[in-house]
Amino acid sequence: MTISTQDLRRLLDGDEDSALVLVEGRVEVITADQKSDEAFRGALEVISRRELLDRVGSRSSEDRLEAQAAALDTAVNELGG
Repeated sequence: MTISTQDLRRLLDGDEDSALVLVEGRVEVITADQKSDEAFRGALEVISRRELLDRVGSRSSEDRLEAQAAALDTAVNELGG
């Protein structure tokens, strides 16, 4: 599994404008300012913090996070063709 519940928790704990991205096979939580950094050039945005909050709510249960992590992981894996 590429995306874990721990990744989603880090995103929820991040800045208001943060996003979960994939870069060079790694999952990272970055801020909007970091999106233009050379280190994150070509990164694939998986989900923003706002989108995740819309999906799971501010007091998300472990089950909801697990389901969302699995759905995002599937979506990312399907991009690989």
